[in-house]
Amino acid sequence: MSEIKLVECPRDAMQGWEEFIPTGQKIRYLNSLLKVGFHTLDFGSFVSPKAIPQLRDTEEVLAGLDLSSTKTKLLAIVANVRGAEQALNHDEISFLGFPFSVSEEFQKRNTNSTIEESLIRVEEIQKLCIKKNKGLVIYISMGFGNPYGEPWNAEIVIKWVRRLSVMGIKIIALSDTVGVSNPVNISSLFTQLIPEVKEVEFGAHLHSNPLTWLEKVEAAYQSGCKRFDSALKGIGGCPMANDDLVGNLATENLVSYFKGIQDLQLQDAAFRDSLAIAAEIFH
Repeated sequence: MSEIKLVECPRDAMQGWEEFIPTGQKIRYLNSLLKVGFHTLDFGSFVSPKAIPQLRDTEEVLAGLDLSSTKTKLLAIVANVRGAEQALNHDEISFLGFPFSVSEEFQKRNTNSTIEESLIRVEEIQKLCIKKNKGLVIYISMGFGNPYGEPWNAEIVIKWVRRLSVMGIKIIALSDTVGVSNPVNISSLFTQLIPEVKEVEFGAHLHSNPLTWLEKVEAAYQSGCKRFDSALKGIGGCPMANDDLVGNLATENLVSYFKGIQDLQLQDAAFRDSLAIAAEIFH
């Protein structure tokens, strides 16, 4: 198994896309991505269609996926217990993802709940996941700062990570929701958290502009992070954050960077096909 885990996030790329992407196109794109060899595919979300209308067809898309010859695991985003129950009806899904913000303002905007209410949701969703033998991935939204003038420092993030860890959460991705991370705060968080909270696998869900991706990825990797979220062509970001200037890390950049470090065991032809389809959809 590859040491580096690449999590491809077409859900994050699609969710803020204004024009509705036809269900058949989504299925074609995701099936191409399933052939590439990513560790995980963040493919859809079980949230209110009013909140994310682009992903209202997640169940239809799931029904069209060909999982017969892929090792890639499926991850779906949920924002409450009802969404988790809906997602857990589908055996094909291995992971649920929940956005847990260390910004009170963003948590209310994103999931219509306070931080403490969200902690209760996490506890309930974690119990459901354990019953179904599924993994729960917690995304620490606004993990590197926020645009609301709310207090932020590494100690705040570490406090919430500890609380989540005590609840048995095994995968936590530090998320740079609005692109304010930099090599200093990335290194600071990962170098403190990875040695201290050994039972948790930490990931990086970083947003950046095309000029800053490399310094961010290097800072995370050199600080011990081995799990990276990205999207082909760097499309996406958080529609709730209202910032069009930053997008996801571009998967092709990560592949180029990590290929010099280890064999990622990706299928090059499938990767090229996926890039071509991405260019058709996101133009």
